[in-house]
Amino acid sequence: MSQNDWLDKDFYKILGVSSDVSEKDLTKAYRKLARKNHPDANPDDPGAEARFKAISEAYDVLDDTETRKEYDEIRRFGGGGFGGGSGGGGFGRGARRPQGGQGGDFGFDSGDLSDLLGGMFGGGGRRRDTAGTQARRGEDLDAELHLSFDEAVDGVTTSVHLASDTACGTCRGTGSAPGTMPTACPRCDGRGVLDDNQGMFSFSQPCDQCGGRGKVVVEPCSNCRGSGMERKQRQVKVRIPAGVKDGQRIRLKGRGGPGRNHGPAGDLFVTVRVAGHKLFGRAGNNLTLDVPITFAEAALGAKVKVPTLDGSTVTLKIPEGTPAGKKFRVRGRGVKGAKKTGDLVVTVLVDVPDELTAEQRSAIEALAVTMSNSPREHLVDAAKS
Repeated sequence: MSQNDWLDKDFYKILGVSSDVSEKDLTKAYRKLARKNHPDANPDDPGAEARFKAISEAYDVLDDTETRKEYDEIRRFGGGGFGGGSGGGGFGRGARRPQGGQGGDFGFDSGDLSDLLGGMFGGGGRRRDTAGTQARRGEDLDAELHLSFDEAVDGVTTSVHLASDTACGTCRGTGSAPGTMPTACPRCDGRGVLDDNQGMFSFSQPCDQCGGRGKVVVEPCSNCRGSGMERKQRQVKVRIPAGVKDGQRIRLKGRGGPGRNHGPAGDLFVTVRVAGHKLFGRAGNNLTLDVPITFAEAALGAKVKVPTLDGSTVTLKIPEGTPAGKKFRVRGRGVKGAKKTGDLVVTVLVDVPDELTAEQRSAIEALAVTMSNSPREHLVDAAKS
């Protein structure tokens, strides 16, 4: 995201926090909003994805100390630095009021005005020498991690394989052939920016010869061709907490693309994909299981053993007259969550045999004779009334 967009976006408001929020409370607010607005949690809400992206964008900026400081400076100067208080004549912090209440001379020190405009436009004053070569944060990367059902439930430490840019191993990121070093750009004198002076205002733009780096490569590295970066396969170790859900996005701070000019690395966002299980399903932290029972067990009641995910069994008591589809809950035998462990929810299904022996048919026919009242009579009576 371009810093030019920061003036139009109030990231504190998006996250519902004050500008002096602590790092802990910032993370807490982000997690709460991310869970609430995640597209997977709002499949029928077309605006959920846009809200989730805005929340993630705001957190990415405010969670990094240096980026947050830069954002606050841009907002302070660009979003109200001119005009200051209700009088409308001041230039914000550092300005002196005109003598005698007249509006002709604003009374700025040259350094004050230079610093102010340098902070807004990237040029002028004391920041001029570093405007084009300032540290830049690395790009955020995305990766997918496929887990088995059991790994997602129990948690696992594994590795994510991805290809990303990294500092060239031949020139160690300098871009120059071994034994040589980049030299200061002759066009911008190594500053990385070119100034366009227009009276009292000084605007800056990246140097078109060195691309804003302040240095030029005379003898390019044969491996990276002077870029200082190369594409490499790498493994990133990641610890997946127990109870992770399919589609959940995990952020690994500082494990993304490398920063430029000694800037911090970006973040790696890992989207988890969880495979199904041959027996169990999952609803939140609850495990689900369909268990077939016979007609006799449903009618007369029974005690049946059902499996659990850890390989053990529990005994389930089926009362007399249990209908098909009846659900039973086994407490504490589901997925272990951060606050509580879910349950095992068992749905009993009455098994109807495809074929009957002569003895079974005779027994069922005898039973049918004794059951003279049809369970559908009330439907017929209701339709007539």
